[in-house]
Formats: sequence, C-alpha cells, structure tokens
Amino acid sequence: MTVRFLTWNIRTGGSGGRLDAAVTLLRREQPDLLALQELRGFPGRRMAQVAGALGMTPFLARSVFGQSVAVLVRPPLRIVGWSGVRWRLHHAAAAVRVPTTAGQLTVVSTHLNALSPYRRLREARFLAARHRPAKGPVLLAGDLNSLDPGTDHTARLAALGGPYRRRHLAADGTVDTRAIAAFTAAGFVDVWPAAGTGDSHTVPTTRGGGPEFSPAGMRLDYLLASPPVAARASRARVVRGAEAEYASDHYPLAVELDL
Repeated sequence: MTVRFLTWNIRTGGSGGRLDAAVTLLRREQPDLLALQELRGFPGRRMAQVAGALGMTPFLARSVFGQSVAVLVRPPLRIVGWSGVRWRLHHAAAAVRVPTTAGQLTVVSTHLNALSPYRRLREARFLAARHRPAKGPVLLAGDLNSLDPGTDHTARLAALGGPYRRRHLAADGTVDTRAIAAFTAAGFVDVWPAAGTGDSHTVPTTRGGGPEFSPAGMRLDYLLASPPVAARASRARVVRGAEAEYASDHYPLAVELDL
C-alpha cells in the first residue's frame, strides 16, 4: 500500500484569489494524506468546500492566537481518532489516527512560531513529547520555521535584513536550529536526508515570496517521522512549477510511504 503524503503552508488561507490555484494543484497531486497550515478563514464552510473539492475528510484545529491547521484523509483511509492543540502554540496542531495495512499511523500537521526562536523551541519540545515516536508510528509535518542542524546557513542568513535574521538566531548570536534538534532528540527522523530528491528549499516561491526569506532559499517545511515510518519513505520532493510558484510563499512538500 503506497500512501502519498503532502504538507503545505498555503499562506493566509489562499486569500487574494490564490485558493483556487492551491486546490487545482492539490487535485493534480492527489495526496492520500494532506497537512495544511495557515488556514485563515477556514473554520466552517470553506474547510468543507475545499475538502469536498478534493474528495477528502478533514480535521481542522482552530488557533486561539494565530491561524488554523488541518489534516485531510482520502478514502478508503479513514480517521478513527483526533486531537487538536489550540493555545500551547502560536498557531495550532491537528493530529489524526489513521489505520493502514502497516498499523495505525498518527499524522500531525503543525505550524511553529516564526518570530521567536525561544518560543519556537518550547513549542517543538511540547509537540515532541506529546507525539514522541515511542508511543507508536507517527508522521509530523508542517511549517516549522526552523533551520536544520548540520547545514551551513551563514550565507543565506547574511542576505536577510536584521529583523528577519534575528528570527533564526539564538540569544548568543549563533544560528538557531534547536527546534529541529528537539524533535530528533525525542526520536523523530528528518525524512529528507535519506529520501529527498532535488532542491530541499521550500521558501520562497518565485512569485509569492517576501523579504522574510533569504533569496538563496531556505528549508522551513519538514517531514519528521518515527524511525519505522521514515524507513518506509521514498521520493520526497518539493513540488515546483505551475501553481506552486504563486499560490503561496511556501512550496508544497510531498513524499511517498510504503505502508
């Protein structure tokens, strides 16, 4: 059983006429599991309309402070359990449990704090403990707003203006990668190094980016999984071209899972 998974920050709910382009791309990609972030205005009719257009079942987690997130599932896969986090995060986290032929999989869509490295680290530690791989198979994905450990980010940070550079610096001035490190310390595996193909940068898009992203490209969107799930991942890719260039400031990130 091969399951297609895709995660995407669609930027403020696809406002300004971009939502139709996002839906067109998603209908072409046909993910079986879909994690969406920045769903401004989605609670209610809009979520139902998008899910209906995609032929998927949604679970949306509202946000008290920021924007909603969601996980959508395509039949014959089904949601047998769900939970949401609204107030411990600047945005939110949505988690669903989905039976597969390889066992029950927990799928988490989340969006971490973009402005404060310290708060982003607290959010990562909270989610890593809440969904730690020792509990069972899990795939956690979304806009984590964090740079990855093990990569030299000097050049791309130098291209950012001061306020935007500070979003990615620790208190001592070093590059802040602690959020991703917190997930790996809890047992999560970053799927990209083993399964990724092509350029890993997920921001900025050619027609949707802004000054908050380095023109050299940045990887801010992630697929993190428990080791057994990561071992079943292949063909991770950043979806580029066509609608992906303008429907959001983030590119979609997709992967195939052999379940």
